[in-house]
Amino acid sequence: MAELDLDPFTDVIDGPMYVVTAAADDEQAGCLVGFASQCSIHPARYMVWLSTANHTFGVARRATHLTVHVLRREQRELARWFGSETGDHVDKFERVDWRRSAAGSPVLTEACAWFVGRIEERVPGGDHVGFLLAPAEQSPPVQGTPALLRFSDVKDFEPGHPA
Repeated sequence: MAELDLDPFTDVIDGPMYVVTAAADDEQAGCLVGFASQCSIHPARYMVWLSTANHTFGVARRATHLTVHVLRREQRELARWFGSETGDHVDKFERVDWRRSAAGSPVLTEACAWFVGRIEERVPGGDHVGFLLAPAEQSPPVQGTPALLRFSDVKDFEPGHPA
C-alpha cells in the first residue's frame, strides 16, 4: 500500500507557531516549531517535536530542559530569525533579548508567554523527535487574548534546514 502524505488534512489547519530554545554544554540553540501540543492535564505535560535535521535538535538531545515560547502575530521577524537561519552558521541569540531560566535554557524576554519544561522522554517519530516536557517554570499570566503567531503568518519563510 502506498504511503499517503497528510497535506489534505494539514492544509486546513492554521496552528500556532512556537520558538523552542535549549542549552547544553555551554551551547544554546533555538528554532521555529509548528508541531507541539499539550498532551496531558494531570499531570501537566506538553510535547514538542524537533526535526532531526535541525541544529537545535543536536543541543536539545543533550539538554535537560527546553523553553517553549509563543509569539504575538506582530513578532513575525523574530520568528523569521529563529525559523530561517540555522545555528550551524549564526548565533541566534546575539540579536535578541534573552536570559537564562533557573534550569539554564534560554528565555526570550520579548515572548508573549513561555514555559520551561523538564525533558521527561524523547520519542522518535520519523524525521522528528518528540520531547515530552513537564513544566518547571513559566511566564507571568498574559492579560487578555493576544493575537498569536500562526502557521499562515510564517508559511512563506525559507527554512534554515529542510524538515
